[in-house]
Amino acid sequence: MQTILGANGQIAMELARELRRSYTDEVRLVSRNPRKVNDTDSLVPANLLEAGQTLEAVKGSSVVYFTAGLPPDTELWEAQFPTMLKNALDACRAAGASFAYFDNTYMYPQDARLQTEETPFEPVGRKGRVRAAMASMVLEEMARGEIPVLVGRAPEFYGPGKTQSFTNALVIEKLQAREKPRVPVRDDTRRTLIWTPDASRALAALGNAPDAFGQTWHLPCCDDRLTYREFVTMASEVFGREPSYSVVGKWTLAAAGLVSKQVREIRELLPRYEQDNLFDSTKFKRRFPRFDVTTYREGLELIRQEGRISA
Repeated sequence: MQTILGANGQIAMELARELRRSYTDEVRLVSRNPRKVNDTDSLVPANLLEAGQTLEAVKGSSVVYFTAGLPPDTELWEAQFPTMLKNALDACRAAGASFAYFDNTYMYPQDARLQTEETPFEPVGRKGRVRAAMASMVLEEMARGEIPVLVGRAPEFYGPGKTQSFTNALVIEKLQAREKPRVPVRDDTRRTLIWTPDASRALAALGNAPDAFGQTWHLPCCDDRLTYREFVTMASEVFGREPSYSVVGKWTLAAAGLVSKQVREIRELLPRYEQDNLFDSTKFKRRFPRFDVTTYREGLELIRQEGRISA
């Protein structure tokens, strides 16, 4: 049995599909209100803030994937994320289950240095400090050695379905709505984006490779680190639109934060858009040389086709 904790997000849904497709017909989905992805999925409603419920949800699992998410609310992150993660790790230890932690890059320095698995944690802002503390908790569990543990870390998303990211919201969804895309802060810095189905497929590959445990892995991204100017031009071509967009400056976003809580919640991430974002996934690609990484044009075309089918 392979179990996904936090099973309703896009990463978890794609992970469930890949586990069923390539590794096992015993997939358990755990969240407050889990919904089947595959016909054979087993569903366990549980609140990860409750240790007992988490323990019951994990029992009988061989591998547990932590993909739980929360809305972009700083106080919520501080109050709930560490507890959810601690309960998950305690439950896996009690069940003797391997633990695969899906992580992001919020704890990394928001500068132009190349990000590898050895990049030090230098969080900017409260959300970054929460993610740094959580990653450190997982690394401490890994060092304890009582259960197999791995970290799969991803940069900013773009992708199909319910993918939530700046790039989806400001570029792709605008093009789908025949509106002008908007670019945060600068259009000339290089970005590293990961296609969400690739992130999930890679996490499944790691969780089913015994030698991957005891390590941190950067999940595989396309090596073409496009600027937003280049990405919007490509996306506009794919969606048959004129390559026109506007840049939303840092100070405009800061001012908007005075009246919008949603904008305030993302302000601590803005420095990363002033710099090149260079996320390196060489280690994963060497370990899994046959893993096909989706190119940006391929991903954008798949989103276009998905929109055409649903229209």
